[in-house]
Amino acid sequence: MADQPEHPSRPRGGLRRLLPWGGTDTARPAAALPTVINGERGGHGLAAHQLVPAKAKSGAHDPAAATALLIRLFSHAAHPEALLLAFAEGIASLHGELGDMGVRLSAAYAAGDWPGYGRALRQLIDKYIRTIDIGDSLAEGRTEAEQLRDLLRHALGNALATLLQRSPELAEEAQTLASALRHWRPGHELITLEQRLRELSHQIGLRAEDASEQQNLLLGLFDLLLENVGELLDDRSWLQGQITVVRQLISGPLDVSSIEQARGTLREVTYKQGLLKQGIAESKTAMREMMVSFVDRLDGMATSTGEYHDRIAGYSQAIGEARGIPDLNRLLQDLLQDTAGVQAQALAARDELLAARRQVEDSEQRIASLEQELKDVAGLVREDQLTGALNRRGFEELFQREAVRTQRSGQPLCVAMLDLDDFRRLNETHGHAGGDAALRHTVEVAKAVLRTTDAIARFGGEEFVLLLPDSTIFEASAAVIRLQRALSQRSLLHDDVRVFISFSAGVALRGTDETQDEVIRRADRAMYDAKAAGKNRVINAD
Repeated sequence: MADQPEHPSRPRGGLRRLLPWGGTDTARPAAALPTVINGERGGHGLAAHQLVPAKAKSGAHDPAAATALLIRLFSHAAHPEALLLAFAEGIASLHGELGDMGVRLSAAYAAGDWPGYGRALRQLIDKYIRTIDIGDSLAEGRTEAEQLRDLLRHALGNALATLLQRSPELAEEAQTLASALRHWRPGHELITLEQRLRELSHQIGLRAEDASEQQNLLLGLFDLLLENVGELLDDRSWLQGQITVVRQLISGPLDVSSIEQARGTLREVTYKQGLLKQGIAESKTAMREMMVSFVDRLDGMATSTGEYHDRIAGYSQAIGEARGIPDLNRLLQDLLQDTAGVQAQALAARDELLAARRQVEDSEQRIASLEQELKDVAGLVREDQLTGALNRRGFEELFQREAVRTQRSGQPLCVAMLDLDDFRRLNETHGHAGGDAALRHTVEVAKAVLRTTDAIARFGGEEFVLLLPDSTIFEASAAVIRLQRALSQRSLLHDDVRVFISFSAGVALRGTDETQDEVIRRADRAMYDAKAAGKNRVINAD
């Protein structure tokens, strides 16, 4: 066998850690073997010196000669003696344990001990061949096409098949395609595999569209159900706030953090409502017990009073029939005892009624406290869960209060409608996480720039509404322009990338007795005019 050229940087694992990379000066002399292999064992007419590569004899590196020798050897695969001899000679020329193993193989060959040759070969395989880490070596020998094939096979057979568990026929087709790719080699035809892969991609797209459509239908149905439930409730009901949170959540892209935050808020509300329900039940129980006690005491007092009246009548008759002072004195003592008994009974009834009344008052105070806590929690659901701005419900309540106040005081009230420019492109470039970060950043900058009396609300998607009380149309426009400049100066840094945020806005001054919807509609039209004029602009409504 030909010696290998020196490769210092080549990894040495498995057999490589024992193979010499030097020239013939490090090679081990081959064991003494018969010079001719023919007759009983050979029969193919190859001489022993033909089996040793030229380099082993002369030290010259001749790849062509080594290749020719291997071709001659494998052309007689039907008579493997020559191959076994060449293998034994090659192993015997190595250092250390492998060289010793080669000597054993050569000796077994010379003696015709094929069982012994087999045992030695199995020991060689078990000890060295099976310990070779073929992963890197196979990767080194693969072409780019084969590496791409294996990556595609892994994606189909493992990742895609796992994602398609709810579509068994598509998962089975993905596994079948992965198996077919296992046997593909560069140069083989790809038309059939390409057609099957395209068809699989088409079917997956159809299933994804169906799943998305089903999800949207279910969300729409759920939203309709919540809307109907909300119509049945009083506007001041705590459940209105919970319904608002869920409806707002399902109206936009579903976000895990928003869902978790909303669920935590609803859990808190549910816990508070449970406490309130328990407090109301306890209050009802206390009230019922008080009424029962009152009726019992009233009945007892009526009975005692009746008996007392009867006895008074008896005392009156006895006094008329008394014959002397001693008789009157005894009757007076009995009358005082009866009177004291009735008085004690009345005082006991009074104490019990007062205790029951205090219990009812304590329950009422507890219910009032729980109601206030529920109002505080309900106030949280008047905020947008993603940005911390007011939601529609919170804005409506604030607008109503400010409309009444400013109309009474004669002060102006302005509304500005904002819409982020090119938000869809921002989402496509930076993903939904980048879009959410842009929305939050807009609200943070707005809260930092605007007055404490001003407010910002998110109306859905990338639309915001500013409420600017006590501001003329020009002052409100100036405030919105300041917000535009602040956003350009305080750019958002998302994933180490600066994101530029701009918006178009329309500003409207509320007219006398103008409703919220009317003034917002005018501001919205002005905002669209700003979009049409080139974006990143502020236009006042007529």
